[in-house]
Amino acid sequence: MPEPSIATARRALALLDLTDLSDNADEAGLAALCARAVGAPGPVPAICIWPRFVAQARTMLGRAPVRIATVVNFPQGESTGADVLAETQGAVAAGADEIDLVLPWRAFLGGDVAGAEAMVRAVKDGCDGRTLKVILETGEYPDLDRVRAASELAIAAGADFIKTSTGKTAHSASLPAARTMLEVIAGSDRPVGLKPSGGIRTLADAASYLDLADEIMGPHWARPDTFRFGASGLHQVLVDAIAGEASGEASGSY
Repeated sequence: MPEPSIATARRALALLDLTDLSDNADEAGLAALCARAVGAPGPVPAICIWPRFVAQARTMLGRAPVRIATVVNFPQGESTGADVLAETQGAVAAGADEIDLVLPWRAFLGGDVAGAEAMVRAVKDGCDGRTLKVILETGEYPDLDRVRAASELAIAAGADFIKTSTGKTAHSASLPAARTMLEVIAGSDRPVGLKPSGGIRTLADAASYLDLADEIMGPHWARPDTFRFGASGLHQVLVDAIAGEASGEASGSY
């Protein structure tokens, strides 16, 4: 493995939300995920899991420097505001450090901009100071103008990160959507991060998003507090690359 590829793999690993949002997630899988999160060649910044596992993950991780992210209004983005707020408050009480909220994107695309904004604001308040990432589900949008509008809405309503996708739809992260989101972030009057997620399976994929962030935001911008990858199988690809083994394609889904 060429040295630049190893360096890229190390950089990407340090920005990875190691994720298990599979339909068959269970306690055994959670234990394995937590072990991978803190294992060699270094800890990831966060894991991203279903809300029902947050309290257990907090116990399993102990004092490890790994944050716990969980999801609300996930994956459809069609729950009521009251239900989403209750989900958020429950996750915070259980020990979540970060909340990944699915924007009610179908309603937003249908013209209910005020409702989408109200949900983001309510969840931001419910986070009680925790990091809020708003999932736009950009792969389902008809054009990049809507991606830009959703990005602007989420940031105006309090998002700390904007995130491309749930990974549960036919179309997930894309470089054009990420570019549009980064352009909105660059024009924001406060720091906001980007989380590309869904369909990022290879070292080359990760490198493309990092190159894009470097191009638009500068070479030192992408840090754990400003940039995350949402992925599951990518972790092993990065570990293999760091070990000098051939970098293949991740198996499994986000």
